[in-house]
Amino acid sequence: MNDKIEKFKQLINESNNIVFFGGAGVSTESGIPDFRSKDGLYNQKYKYPPETILSHSFFMENTSEFYKFYKEKMNSLKYEPNITHFKLAKLEERGKLKAVITQNIDGLHQKAGSKNVYELHGSVLRNYCMRCRQFYNAEDVFYSKDIPKCNCGGIIKPDVVLYEEGLDEETLKNSIRAIQNADLLVIGGTSLTVYPASGLINYFKGRNLVLINKDATPYDNIADLVINEQLGEAFKEI
Repeated sequence: MNDKIEKFKQLINESNNIVFFGGAGVSTESGIPDFRSKDGLYNQKYKYPPETILSHSFFMENTSEFYKFYKEKMNSLKYEPNITHFKLAKLEERGKLKAVITQNIDGLHQKAGSKNVYELHGSVLRNYCMRCRQFYNAEDVFYSKDIPKCNCGGIIKPDVVLYEEGLDEETLKNSIRAIQNADLLVIGGTSLTVYPASGLINYFKGRNLVLINKDATPYDNIADLVINEQLGEAFKEI
């Protein structure tokens, strides 16, 4: 494993247009539970399946029940960035990392100092009134009583991509452009099985592809370097 970490460091040093694409495994080391692992949200018992609760139709038809789950399970305000978040922010500060593309909605990349972050699934930090589009921060939602309401009376909705909703076209376009221009693409903390996000790897035409994940992914065979380890173990040496 040490040889692989050394190779990873070498690729970082030799590259000047790095893009990092991350999934839930980036934030689990901060204590945020993931969705699909054996201890993840999707394998816990609730009144309704989490996939159902986190759908657009459920939000519209059972808003109060949606917010009970959302406030209990999706509140990332109490969590802090981990070493991977901080190392990525430092690489961006040095001018080597050009973009972070994330499937996470917790805002921890920005909290660590990253500036150019493309959030494929939105963010709990942004919330809007469905009637007048007034902006509300995460505290307004997570610490509200029952259904958060705007001053105009409208329901406030988190700017997160629910099931049955499409990804934001501008965010997707910017993510694709960043990957197309990268000389090194580092993918970490994702099983690369959730579409359309996982399909972004197909836009990479650069020199080196690095996959860092505890478990194997469907794309390991095309990667230049595969590290089956926690992200923090790889990034602490960078």
